[in-house]
Amino acid sequence: MRFARPALLIALTSVAAWTQLRIGEQKLEASTLFNTAADGDASTTGILIGDEKSQPESLTVAPDGTLIVGSASSPYVYKLRPGSTTAEKFIDVSSEPAGTFFFGMLADGRTHTLWTCQLTPVPGTSPVKRRTALRSWDLATGAPKIRWDLPGDNTTCNDFSIGPDKALYVTDTANGKIYRLPRGKAKAQLFLEDMANLHGIDGITFLNGTLYANNVITSKIYRIPITAGKAGQPVEIQLDQPVLGPDGMRAANGKLLVAENKSGKISVITLDGDRGSVTVIKEGLKTPTGVEPAGDLIWVTERAAGKVWPLPAPK
Repeated sequence: MRFARPALLIALTSVAAWTQLRIGEQKLEASTLFNTAADGDASTTGILIGDEKSQPESLTVAPDGTLIVGSASSPYVYKLRPGSTTAEKFIDVSSEPAGTFFFGMLADGRTHTLWTCQLTPVPGTSPVKRRTALRSWDLATGAPKIRWDLPGDNTTCNDFSIGPDKALYVTDTANGKIYRLPRGKAKAQLFLEDMANLHGIDGITFLNGTLYANNVITSKIYRIPITAGKAGQPVEIQLDQPVLGPDGMRAANGKLLVAENKSGKISVITLDGDRGSVTVIKEGLKTPTGVEPAGDLIWVTERAAGKVWPLPAPK
């Protein structure tokens, strides 16, 4: 995971290409979400986060259009309010041990909760080991709610998705595991462990009620069968072209959205059973790690360039 620039920028694509952003029942013109420069092309206009140490790994959009961005190099989560050009520190865990940072971000408007993955390196370990926690916060105030430490001496809480059963499904990259946290509970249970296929599990999402996960190490996408609440053997999706380093993954408009951190691409996968057709919608990025659909937009993190910015969502 590379860090090419020590600043987090919000780069804005052409306003003409944005159309409109719909979040829930609320329709927002993209121009109301962020103020752009009066002069110059908006595609090259950035908003500099004041901290200058943060680099974006994952992001999410709250129901009111607020963009929430986690830092992979500092103990902060930032937010950018609709219509504002000034990012604010929203979550501050600088009281945690040195080196603490964030991976996954997920806003759950129904429970007014922000879910995060918090990671802390273990001092004196080589290669570096990490102890990680699933943490939740009040979506409006940032007040802490739940903290659940993943079991083990070296864990990687990475990403999560809310299932049709309203439970939260959490990936542990280092240990090839998926945990399930029922809504209203404070402790997750092991849902699936498969080091052979899932050592390197990263992104996870539900599409039309079906669970999918990817492997950032082997560059594979899997369908996870669920029968009577139990996980079955992962089934590899046969792709018509490779995806390299699949990282953040979300579902939108009946398709999978994938950030390819090794190839610098954002891809859309159209599924037909256990086969997938890959369409690249953006390339030339520096380590893209996160994608987040929001109505007619897809928000993307370009981690090594310190940017997050929007793309028109595929139909």
